[in-house]
Amino acid sequence: MESAIPPHLITPRRRHRRVDDDYKPPYPSFVARYKPGVARVVMAYFGLQYRGEAPPTAASSTSDFVKLVSEAHGPSHWDHAHYVDQAGFANEVFVAYWDDVARFDAWFVPARAAWTGPGVDGVGRFIEVLRPAVDRYETLFSSLGRPEGVAVIAGGMSGEVLEHAYWGGMRDRIPLSQTDEMRSSGKPTLLQDGPRLRVLAADNLCVIRSGQDWSDTDTAERRMYLEDVEPVLREGMDFLRDDGISIGCYSNRYMRLRGPDGALTEKSYGQSWWQSLSALERWAESHPTHVRIFGAAMKYLSSLGPAAKLRLYHEVTVAAADEQFFEYRGCHPKTGMLAAVG
Repeated sequence: MESAIPPHLITPRRRHRRVDDDYKPPYPSFVARYKPGVARVVMAYFGLQYRGEAPPTAASSTSDFVKLVSEAHGPSHWDHAHYVDQAGFANEVFVAYWDDVARFDAWFVPARAAWTGPGVDGVGRFIEVLRPAVDRYETLFSSLGRPEGVAVIAGGMSGEVLEHAYWGGMRDRIPLSQTDEMRSSGKPTLLQDGPRLRVLAADNLCVIRSGQDWSDTDTAERRMYLEDVEPVLREGMDFLRDDGISIGCYSNRYMRLRGPDGALTEKSYGQSWWQSLSALERWAESHPTHVRIFGAAMKYLSSLGPAAKLRLYHEVTVAAADEQFFEYRGCHPKTGMLAAVG
């Protein structure tokens, strides 16, 4: 049994874990392991937005992004997802990952100019970037063999880890939590730069990407997931999308991943921006919508046991103020972090 925190990031604790060293998790989970030389990663969300049928500029915008990521210094990994937001706009979201900030910076200057610089009729575009130090985020996977998100660019995966399957495990897996409460401070503010809108977010903003992959399930398990679990998950995701601001969730997207051919896959993920890690924890531990998600998932997993083929994962980041960048052009006012200043 390993600690989720890698050896080179373990420090004398001023804040204790919620469990003791003799705690035994009820099932195995794993985390991504990065090479000790990696000090920071980049998670860059590029989005385009339109209402109704996709205009020709939506397809050209997708082609524009594919061209951008193929340029010099492009990402080590990227993926593409789709969802319809609370205002009825379709969104195509591309998430790109780097483990070299200098390479990202060299790529980002021309990429930003191309994405949110010149106007593109009929679509909105946005860029949301975090560049957290490695002690400010954590990952968790229910199984090995198919990394997703930021874990794809990691050096490998851990063995079974200790800090999971209890309330507070998410915080305990973040290395900075050993010494820092990671309290949020300040309020997001809006800065207008011509047609671009920039959101200057607060210190210790939190983001979670939490994914589900049912592509390996057989017919019976797929039916169980899609009929018994996914509707409850969607209800919780819709609550965060429509009413999350009341509990500290600025924005939530529940998305389906697209494959290389553009078709929707049997993979989904929720991605949300939170005022703080504490706000996310309160929703997870006590809000009725998440209590129902947790109950449905536990019933599902206890029914199938080790035979379950559903894959689950998440990545959670608590970003310092200078590790954040949010920019929007031609988007509706509830898009992403614009909702935090609306």
